[in-house]
Amino acid sequence: MVARLQQHYIETISPALKEELGIKNVFAIPRLEKISINMGVGEAMQDKKYLELAAEAMADIAGQRPVLTLARNSIAGFKLREGVAIGCKVTLRRERMYEFLDRLVSIVLPRVRDFRGVSRTAFDGKGNYSMGLSEWLVFPELNPDKFARPQGMNIAIVTTAVENDHARRLLEMFGMPFRAPKVKKTA
Repeated sequence: MVARLQQHYIETISPALKEELGIKNVFAIPRLEKISINMGVGEAMQDKKYLELAAEAMADIAGQRPVLTLARNSIAGFKLREGVAIGCKVTLRRERMYEFLDRLVSIVLPRVRDFRGVSRTAFDGKGNYSMGLSEWLVFPELNPDKFARPQGMNIAIVTTAVENDHARRLLEMFGMPFRAPKVKKTA
């Protein structure tokens, strides 16, 4: 079974990008490589149940079990020791990646309070896009009674595009709701 957005990419987006960007080689057409979801849980140092709850929520959101991230350095000011679990992360590829992007674009982002679109400039210069969500309860998979404590997450969308403009166009074709570009006022 092929994900809906993956089928849309194969049938519509890929040929349109090839023509629009003037690409001759099929393998040079920008495509999604992976989506990485990262959640830092600072309260995990005091109580491990916060990290277990965050890992369970991330498993519900992503559809696969997360990996715990460990502190690399000891920082006395934060009472942090090296090797202590302080977060979790998931890397999505293939069908799960397309299904997550589909849910993110069509269900989750419209549920964000006071949503006016995602930033057009959050690219890293190599075609990868990063965004953050301050609330995990915008995901319909999560039960608000069980996951009452607010928790944020970072989402990184990695593409094979070489330029930010190509990656932006790819994500626009997938339906990513970017903010309208700012119009410069002429004096």
